[in-house]
Amino acid sequence: MSLFHAVVWVDHQKAQILQFDAEHVQAQKVKAHTHHTAQHGSGVRTGHEFFGEVCDALAGIAEVLVTGSHTSLADFKHYAEKHRPAAARQVVGYETVDHPSDAQLVALARKYFLKYDRMAGTPTPT
Repeated sequence: MSLFHAVVWVDHQKAQILQFDAEHVQAQKVKAHTHHTAQHGSGVRTGHEFFGEVCDALAGIAEVLVTGSHTSLADFKHYAEKHRPAAARQVVGYETVDHPSDAQLVALARKYFLKYDRMAGTPTPT
């Protein structure tokens, strides 16, 4: 199923990706793989691998709203803009939220995209 919009809730350990249209919601989870090493910067490499997997999961989605804590949003945005510019262009907005349920995330995203599509002059696909 090819869906036009998605909302992502991301922190530094996991991401919940919800693709949706007017009637359907498709969920996908991405989890960070921990690599316990004594090497300097291994945590940064692990974070980059995780954010890279999240970007890969967003391939083919036209418009994405990314949500999460302020820190995780800033880190993801920095990673995407620097290392994955194609994925960064898919992101139409960032919203700071706590730990919403899937239903709350989809409701937030639907409201966001109605306003976003109206302002951009783009009809929301059904």
